[in-house]
Amino acid sequence: MMKFRFRRQGNDPQREKIKQDLFAFNKTVEHGFPNQPSALAYDPKLRLMAIGTKSGAVKIYGAPGVEFTGLHKETATVTQMHFLPGQGRLLSLLDDNTLHLWEINLREGSSHLEEIRSFILPGRASFESANAPTSVARVTVILLWTSCDMACLGTEGGGVHFVELPSLTLADSKPLFQDEIMQSVPEEYKCGKTLGPVESLQEHPQCPSKVLIGYSRGLVVLWDQSTRQVDNLFLGNLQLESLGWERSGKTFVSSHSDGGYMVWAVNSNNPRAQQPVTSTIPYGPFPCKAINKIQWRTSESGSPLVLFSGGMPRASYGDRHCVTVLQDKTQVTLDFTSRVIDFFTIHCTESEKEYDDPSALVVLLEEELVVIDLQTTGWPTIPCPYLAPLHSSAITCSYHISNVPTKLWERIVGAGQQQNPLQTHVKWPINGGKSLSPEPSQKGLLLTGHEDGTVRFWDASGVSLKPLYKLSTANIFQTDCDHNDSLTQQGEDEWPPFRKVGCFDPYSDDPRLGIQKIALCKYSGKLVVAGTAGQVLVMDPNDEKSDHMINMATLDLLQDREGFTWKGHDRLTPNNGPISFQPGFQPSILVQCMPPAAVTAVTLHPEWNLVAFGTSHGFGLFDYHRRNPVLARCTLHPNDSLAMEGPLSRVKSLKKSLRQSFRRIRKSRVSGKKRPVVNSPASKVQEANAQLAEQAGPHDVEVAPVQRRIEPRSADDSLSGVVRCLCFADTYLRDGTHHGPTMWAGTNSGSVFAYALEVPSLEKFSEQCVEAVLGKEIQLMHRAPVVSIAVLDGRGNPLPEPYEVSRDLAKAPDMQGSHSVLIASEEQFKVFTLPKVSAKTKFKLTAHEGCRVRKVALVHFTSVSSEDYSENCLVCLTNLGDIHVFSVPGLRPQMRYDCVRKEDISGIASCVFTKAGEGFYLISPSEFERFSLSARVITEPLCTVEINRPHDSTAVSNSTSGSLQANGTRKMQSESSSLEEAEGVFEEIQTALSSPALDSPNSSADIALDTTADITVEDVKDFLVSAEEAEKNLKNMSEDEPRSPGILIN
Repeated sequence: MMKFRFRRQGNDPQREKIKQDLFAFNKTVEHGFPNQPSALAYDPKLRLMAIGTKSGAVKIYGAPGVEFTGLHKETATVTQMHFLPGQGRLLSLLDDNTLHLWEINLREGSSHLEEIRSFILPGRASFESANAPTSVARVTVILLWTSCDMACLGTEGGGVHFVELPSLTLADSKPLFQDEIMQSVPEEYKCGKTLGPVESLQEHPQCPSKVLIGYSRGLVVLWDQSTRQVDNLFLGNLQLESLGWERSGKTFVSSHSDGGYMVWAVNSNNPRAQQPVTSTIPYGPFPCKAINKIQWRTSESGSPLVLFSGGMPRASYGDRHCVTVLQDKTQVTLDFTSRVIDFFTIHCTESEKEYDDPSALVVLLEEELVVIDLQTTGWPTIPCPYLAPLHSSAITCSYHISNVPTKLWERIVGAGQQQNPLQTHVKWPINGGKSLSPEPSQKGLLLTGHEDGTVRFWDASGVSLKPLYKLSTANIFQTDCDHNDSLTQQGEDEWPPFRKVGCFDPYSDDPRLGIQKIALCKYSGKLVVAGTAGQVLVMDPNDEKSDHMINMATLDLLQDREGFTWKGHDRLTPNNGPISFQPGFQPSILVQCMPPAAVTAVTLHPEWNLVAFGTSHGFGLFDYHRRNPVLARCTLHPNDSLAMEGPLSRVKSLKKSLRQSFRRIRKSRVSGKKRPVVNSPASKVQEANAQLAEQAGPHDVEVAPVQRRIEPRSADDSLSGVVRCLCFADTYLRDGTHHGPTMWAGTNSGSVFAYALEVPSLEKFSEQCVEAVLGKEIQLMHRAPVVSIAVLDGRGNPLPEPYEVSRDLAKAPDMQGSHSVLIASEEQFKVFTLPKVSAKTKFKLTAHEGCRVRKVALVHFTSVSSEDYSENCLVCLTNLGDIHVFSVPGLRPQMRYDCVRKEDISGIASCVFTKAGEGFYLISPSEFERFSLSARVITEPLCTVEINRPHDSTAVSNSTSGSLQANGTRKMQSESSSLEEAEGVFEEIQTALSSPALDSPNSSADIALDTTADITVEDVKDFLVSAEEAEKNLKNMSEDEPRSPGILIN
């Protein structure tokens, strides 16, 4: 007999309006440091900074919250960028030799970054010389005149071309070629050689019509464009790298490939200078690397500052990345851990002023941005309010806390301020523009665990991700690293005078220190940090320094099970004796899991003084108040030997591998016979026949949608014992009248363990021990990994966090109605009633959508129309990179969005959701993409920049409207994929058969447990049921269905 079910109702306009007020997908802002930066620019009038990347991105930053992002249509490296000062315009050069003009324009009350036009320098041979190849037209350097109406383009062929701005058209003035310059060069200097590419173009600071042109061979020319004559020749013989004017225009400095620099005097009486005034190799006399860029800045308070990058002794320090600052007899070699891309100084640019008086040095490195305060003695660093290097050590995990209490926030901020004594408190100098984003209504913390054993705390409340505090766990253990960072403590007589600057440090002294899981109670301040070698640290905040010993405990998760030998890494050896801890989070207890495998799950309940943790071998429960282990459970399958090898072991059973391979081949052959090939002509015919049959069939019923056949996983699959999730809940597990503390654990093999806990009252915490009794054991039929477990109260709402109810911070849960547990596996979501554990609702995601669940969270969505209306929903990210939103507990699909590229495995793995409907995922090792699923909670840059643009008549006419965000990136809002559109054949029948009750978000009637094409059967073992009830249950079972003892559910 065929099974039919009623189809769910069609589009209800009222429900669709509610969904629009609740859900909206937007990619809002990118946090962190741009990946692979390649160019830098600064606008001294608007006080804006621009960074270009190898992927063609352009990012502009001003005051915190003022951010713009643009992307070139061509995926090419940005090699140079130049602001048109005060105009809100930016000129960019790509490595494909194209020039692009960007504008910051006001639209809909906020500023937006838009690309206006592009230009490529013609490569005709006639431009350079009669027989020149087209490559000579490749642009090597750009100079923008102070008037901002002209740009000079130096080329590989040694020519200088003139382009009008902002129209990006070739100027009427004739280009300047080497032939014209060579007429003024003495015969003895020519030697039959070309001058080489143009390396530098610098406008005369006092005479705007004059340009200093530097050629690769070493010749420097002062060219007067108004008279088209050579005013001065400077006959250098060393390969030129860069030029820089002194403010008065009487001298300039040149840097060279031998690691030296020269100071030249500009004298109208001596039009041909053979020798410089001075010539210096700062780090000589041995061979040195080239000085790539040099700047000369005058100071009213004393001697001028000379700043340059490179120039280090080739043999001794050729691998160092340095910028040197010289002033009189003071010399500091700023030593960075990544390559120097570019640098600039923030100084006075007003022409009537006599001195530069630099206030700050901004250095763009490959992995971070460093700003040096040049006005404070000692030249300390200025902390960056944004562009922090998230990947100073590789990120291994992330954790988000919403609505952080003010008391805990202030303690974290205070601890962080005491960590950086070498940082100045000067205001951030790049402060252009004005942020229009509203002040965040609550404080949000993003915690990142890192490979070097640190946990970093970030202010994720607004547009800028600001570092607050860094917690290190390495000093607790015996490792080879020196935690005092002796590199920063240089001797007085050491040469070069290195000073370690920046925080990017990608090297980990011991991979076992890596942080794997984090849990934080925002009300008590209790923090749990778990690592790669099975270490679990319980920490408390302390505003004072402390020297104390850490209590230690060991928990054997194998429980003396025979036949298993750990072949992975050893445990970390703790330091003996008292350890000194700085203000902040300080460890009180170290629990060591044995074997020392990486911790895969952790959860905390500070009201019960309990912490639970799991590895690939099992899970444990620990009472940190009495410092007493409560429970250890091994989850290993008898054949699961791979879990004993550790991540660094490559030993594997060949016999087992062959067995598994043949099993997969056999399964694929069997299932392949039953499934048509999707793209074959036969399958298309079958689809057409199926559609015809639907049209000709009865219109009052519908067969359940076609589902993919999901092969059950083998019980002895590798790593089946990995504990994927843990949770605490106060619910009904023993019977329907008595609720109490419980702990739930889910594994990689689809097993769920539920324990009833006996937690003593507050007065008896020190007298009685916590006890754990196994209450239920559920085995999912397909053995799909359990990703998440959550207990819902009588109204279908998630249970509140610890302390929320006792401190009147949340409404008490409904303990009158029937509780339920939501179990999310990689293949489906299922709601079971408690305490009987009978299936109530489910949604088979893999069967319907062909994807697997990777990340799951329960999210509270508030309507944008009314703050009083909200819904709890289940949000999941799949292996295809799309996000699905389901109602809870009805599990009705609400929305679907494309979020992450399916090829971006690391991005999907790094995703973390917030409780208010936002999320973060890594788009590169150094950048988080922030997105929002909520129509109400959107954190995006809204800002304005006041610009003085004399050429408004050239404003772009082809700008895109409505498709750009405030930060310039395109909105990624996608239309929801509704089931009604996919099943639109029976729309009229739907309307006739639907019931208003089915459209409630909490209703599960439309997904009643139909067993059509459903082969999933869960085996639930109840360890708390009485013998009489168990016998009664067995009698009620159908005799014709062979089932294992216990409670069986379809």
